[in-house]
Amino acid sequence: MEEKLDLEMIAMTLIGRAGESKSLAYQALTAAKEGKFEEAEEFMKKASEEMIKAHEIQTDLIVKEAGGEKLDVGLIMVHSQDHLMGAILFKDLVKEFIDLYKKLYDKK
Repeated sequence: MEEKLDLEMIAMTLIGRAGESKSLAYQALTAAKEGKFEEAEEFMKKASEEMIKAHEIQTDLIVKEAGGEKLDVGLIMVHSQDHLMGAILFKDLVKEFIDLYKKLYDKK
């Protein structure tokens, strides 16, 4: 039962890191929309730092399982992976939007 509690805490941490990354990426998008590209880049840098922390958590779990450790994957862990993938996609799309906003502002 102790392992399950640990996995639940890991999953909640993963959700938090992914959520923070997504929130920072959204702030970057808002800044870029206003033409504040240096601010947008700083938000994206912070979003990437949070994403790296989330990936480290995920990688640690993958390494444990690949090493033969049996992990009790429940709905909360699946949910955390969904959050992570959504945040990755969102961050990637925000980067593309920032590039588009830069082009639009350059034409003014």
